[in-house]
Formats: sequence, C-alpha cells, structure tokens
Amino acid sequence: MSRAAHKPLSDEDRVLWSLVARSAKPLKGTKAVAVPVIDPVTMAEAMAEDVRPIALPAASPAPRAPHAQPTTLDKPTRQKLSAGKLPIEGRVDLHGMTQHQAHALLLSFLVRAHAGGVRYVLVITGKGSSSGGEGVLRRAVPGWLATPAFRALVSSHDHAARNHGGAGALYLRLRRKNPA
Repeated sequence: MSRAAHKPLSDEDRVLWSLVARSAKPLKGTKAVAVPVIDPVTMAEAMAEDVRPIALPAASPAPRAPHAQPTTLDKPTRQKLSAGKLPIEGRVDLHGMTQHQAHALLLSFLVRAHAGGVRYVLVITGKGSSSGGEGVLRRAVPGWLATPAFRALVSSHDHAARNHGGAGALYLRLRRKNPA
C-alpha cells in the first residue's frame, strides 16, 4: 500500500491542528512536545494575499442597500437542508477557539467558500458552557454576520436542525458569485 505524496498543510489546517495538539495529553512516561502557537492574525493576513477581493455589486438607485442585514432562511429551504435534500457544501467547526481565532477562521472560510461558488455551509459554534449560559461564540457569530465584511458573503442564516448540531450550529446561505 503506497502513501500519497505529503501535501503541505493550509494555514487554516495549521491553526486547527495547533488547537488539537495543545489539548492532547502525552502518554504516561513520555514528555510533552512543544507545539508552536500560530497567530491567527498572521494567518488571516497571509490568507488575504491568496484570496482575490470580493466584487461588490454596483450601487443601485433603489432604496434597498446592496447588502442588507442577513435574514433567516425561508422555511422550505431550512426543511430541505435538515432533511439532507439540499447539500451542505462546507462546514467549519469553531469549538475551543477564542473569538479572535474564530472570527479570522470564519471569515477566511467564507471568503474561500464564496469564491468557490459554494451556496450552503454549516458553522458549528457549540452550545456553550454546561452551567446553563449561552456560549460566547454562539452569541457572537450572528452578530458578526451583520457586519459589512460578512454581509457581502452571507445572504441568510438560521439555527441548524438537531441532526446537524441544533442550537450549537448555524446554516448559512452564501450570496451568489458575481459573474465577472
């Protein structure tokens, strides 16, 4: 059985791997290996060089803003997503990240997904602490989606169905790519 050639890790994969590696405990009798800490700001800046800027639609004289506040998904679309009749083309898990790391990863993930023509994605935030309070990311992500950087990418969002993470996850519909 031959192994495929080693492909270098992307910056997103490096951040995720460092989070996992830091949470792992060494086996009994072995020393812990030092895991380099990757700065998500540096990662976001490095990724920004690889990604082409998003072409925003030209301003129209209509009273509606070009990128209105993301709305909730319509009921038929949400039902199709939860039943698996509409494919979820991408997913990103923000568990265990700080707000800063999660924001950088989510933005870079959505920019790449939008550039790739992806329409529906799943964002896993987690439900939060077990002490009854809502999680920080669970509260923060919907707020981020209302900011201009995310509004240019996301047209609507809604809580995921139970089989996709329930209250700890969100369905996002990305805007269509401008044919340019």
